[in-house]
Amino acid sequence: AMLRLRLLTWDVKDTLLRLRQPVGESYAAEAWAHGVQVQPEALGQSFREAYGAQSRRFPNYGRGRGLSSQQWWADVVKQTFRLSGVHEDGVLTLMAENLYRDFCSAHNWEVLPGAGETLSRCCQRGFRMGVVSNFDNRLENVLSQCNLRHHFEFVLTSEDVGFAKPDRRIFEEALRLGGVPPEQAAHVGDDYARDYRAARAVGMHGFLLRAAGQGKEPGVPPEHILPTLSHLLALIEK
Repeated sequence: AMLRLRLLTWDVKDTLLRLRQPVGESYAAEAWAHGVQVQPEALGQSFREAYGAQSRRFPNYGRGRGLSSQQWWADVVKQTFRLSGVHEDGVLTLMAENLYRDFCSAHNWEVLPGAGETLSRCCQRGFRMGVVSNFDNRLENVLSQCNLRHHFEFVLTSEDVGFAKPDRRIFEEALRLGGVPPEQAAHVGDDYARDYRAARAVGMHGFLLRAAGQGKEPGVPPEHILPTLSHLLALIEK
């Protein structure tokens, strides 16, 4: 039987958009512009460490802790470089500002294959569309720059809502904005716990994007798995 869906919500990172290059490469290029030489691999490792520590200390971009998300990210950038041996405050501040701006634009993000076409076809079919993403408030801008924003009635970020997936409240807010009961909504994303399981916990349908070669998730029926975004409409409409 065809699912009676009226609302589709979407994760963004690694579902609709991905980084054009590893974070370490972007950071190394910025350092190089200031005459500082650091290996991209070392920066990538330092970034994962700095990002992890900051996320544990100030979850959800420091929301409710007196930190703006720009300040939150500036601290991550500076700490990333410090862990890689760069300590000059003036340069650190400048690089943090530049990188914050660069990650705001299409310069560092690319649309995943099939994403634009799938979103267009979903809109043509009359689905209401929204974004549910653990992202900071730059997301509206990033989506606009990548020419995807017009597909969506609303964009919910964890920073704006104050709750991050898998917290049910960010999905409940999406259902409220979409004006539909959960059984008439589906969420599409690439993370089993934050996207698939969390959406299903509030009574929504879930579709899990799983590229070929990624391990099978236990307990996800094959008709909920998307090898590519282009498979979505066939699954919804069969």
